[in-house]
Amino acid sequence: MKVQHSDCLKTAVKKSAGMIKKIEKMVDDNAYCVDIAQQVNATIGLLKSINTKLLTNHIKCCGAKKLLSKDPKEIDDFVNELVRAWDVTTRK
Repeated sequence: MKVQHSDCLKTAVKKSAGMIKKIEKMVDDNAYCVDIAQQVNATIGLLKSINTKLLTNHIKCCGAKKLLSKDPKEIDDFVNELVRAWDVTTRK
């Protein structure tokens, strides 16, 4: 992974960790349920964004090399890996 992408991802992960701590505090403080739900949804959105950036980077960096491989198994393994990741990403 390129350093610039790594730094961006680390920042987003730290931000999401802070958001989760805020949710925990809101629950402890018995905050209004809808306010907690909004914070949860914001955190989920950020985590989905992180995942999208990570998978995009993976395709550009690792995938490009693997998809150009002369080894059909390496290509198939990479495609299967992406399908599994996509399946998990799109579950509700």
